[in-house]
Amino acid sequence: MAGGQRQDREDVLDAFHDAVNMAPAELEKWLETDESQSAGQRDDGESVGHASGRRIVELLRTKKADLGDDDIAHMRKVVGYVHRHLEQRPGRDVTGTPWRHSLMNWGHDPLK
Repeated sequence: MAGGQRQDREDVLDAFHDAVNMAPAELEKWLETDESQSAGQRDDGESVGHASGRRIVELLRTKKADLGDDDIAHMRKVVGYVHRHLEQRPGRDVTGTPWRHSLMNWGHDPLK
């Protein structure tokens, strides 16, 4: 792997771990809730964010050396989603909002 690719990979890993502030077990527990399963846009049953949350749990539990290009691409997608969604924060308490629930499906709890 060329130096630039390795640095890009490291940058994505760092950004992913900054964006995802929920531990794997915490995210897994959240994904089992009704609030989690009802949040977000649906793609034939399961929401895109809910499916992403399951993949994020796997990624968090995968050794860095075992991460493939598809994994890095999904991490990049997670970072982009979290950053875009955070910019749309409602101007009120977000505790029980669909906005927060959607972010949590992507591994980020804005109340942390």
